[in-house]
Amino acid sequence: MDTSREALRRLVTGTLMPGFVGTSVPGWVGREYAAGLASVCLYGANIVDPDQLARLCAQLRAAAPDLVVAVDEEGGDVTRLHYPTGSTQPGNALLGRLDDTALTRASASAIGHELAAYGINLDLAPVVDVNSADENPVIGVRSFGADAAAVARHSAAYVEGVQSVGVAACAKHFPGHGDTVIDSHLDVPHVHAEAHVLDTRELEPFRTAIGAGVACVMTSHVVVSAIDPDRPATFSPLVLGEVLRGRLGFEGVIVSDALDMAGASAETGIPEAAVRALAAGCDLLCVGSETTEECYLAVVDAVVDAATSGRLPVGRLEDASARVALLSKGFGAPGQAVSADAGLSRWGNGSLVGGFAIGDAVQPWLDADGDAVIVQVASDVNLAVGRVAWGPSAAGLTTGEADVQPGAKVAVAGRGLSDAHPLWDVVDRLRAQGHPTIVVDCGWPRGGADLVTFGGSVVVAEALGRYLGVRPT
Repeated sequence: MDTSREALRRLVTGTLMPGFVGTSVPGWVGREYAAGLASVCLYGANIVDPDQLARLCAQLRAAAPDLVVAVDEEGGDVTRLHYPTGSTQPGNALLGRLDDTALTRASASAIGHELAAYGINLDLAPVVDVNSADENPVIGVRSFGADAAAVARHSAAYVEGVQSVGVAACAKHFPGHGDTVIDSHLDVPHVHAEAHVLDTRELEPFRTAIGAGVACVMTSHVVVSAIDPDRPATFSPLVLGEVLRGRLGFEGVIVSDALDMAGASAETGIPEAAVRALAAGCDLLCVGSETTEECYLAVVDAVVDAATSGRLPVGRLEDASARVALLSKGFGAPGQAVSADAGLSRWGNGSLVGGFAIGDAVQPWLDADGDAVIVQVASDVNLAVGRVAWGPSAAGLTTGEADVQPGAKVAVAGRGLSDAHPLWDVVDRLRAQGHPTIVVDCGWPRGGADLVTFGGSVVVAEALGRYLGVRPT
């Protein structure tokens, strides 16, 4: 075993997946690829439009032919490829409500085809968390639903769809982020469910995804007290070793959630979090969205130092880098001539409306006289979604509140509709002016909405517009 610093450094770089700043490939990425860098992850801030993304991916492949290029392309609210304009896929929650695994498989296949066309070979999706807490601030419509069996079915279909076109899938966020009311981007959430509940709720979709052959599983920065009350899953040998590897029999690549999140590194810093994650059993470390060269080098040095001192066993590094190397070989850089699945024109046929939750007030509103308009109210988003275009405004379907004409009937759209959401004041004003008014929730419902779309992607918004009789402005 070669334990020279140079040899250890190469092992370490074989476990890292940094992001980077900018819309072109920084020089340090190419240099570190020559020194063993395994992977990079693309984020919304790296993407301007399809032409620029194609150039960026071509630059990456020219500089680093065997690099694992990853992206969070979940479909629906979380999109990177379509960050400027909004996703062309409906997203998990609405697919779960439609409950047609063939549709879910087709949607995932379309995502995989598009990734492959760019040369991206790891999709950090699907989310297989069971969204059992309605007020969950970070999962919500990213989940296939609140029923574990349904989530499991659709998780397997998604995995099959993405991997059928040669792109690796990654089930997340192990062992489950659905029963939380804190966003791990901001703090450390806790799940206090009993062990038998975890097994039948949180773990079942992961068990099914593993059975479907998922290439990767991503950890969560969540403390699951029934398994390890002291450490978030990313840093827990009990969660990753005894449960994921042992009980569930997963043999693929364990990917950490982003280490720049507060739930991972607010107290220790990213370099120390990297050491702890590798020691716990992670194989590929997602460093963060805007990793600088200085941050990357600090992580490398910290892990090499830990291996040199004996704090991190060299065998653990060898095991991790070997798994990542197998992933690269098994899902090599796809070709550039793959076209998207033309069958996905089905989203224009009205099928998505079948997944909407439509209350009693909607039909009288549809029957009422007056031109139909949509007013969209700005809504806070979590860091996983980012500032992606969403809802009717992304589809060109909205009218400003001040521009609503007398006699119009109004659908007021928002998401995350808590009691304190500013949407309710808009609704009160419009009703006071005599407008027939309904409330549309483009997210996971928290009560009070007349119509819920279970997602805010462009295709969902277009389906909403057609249903309400609102044409693009």
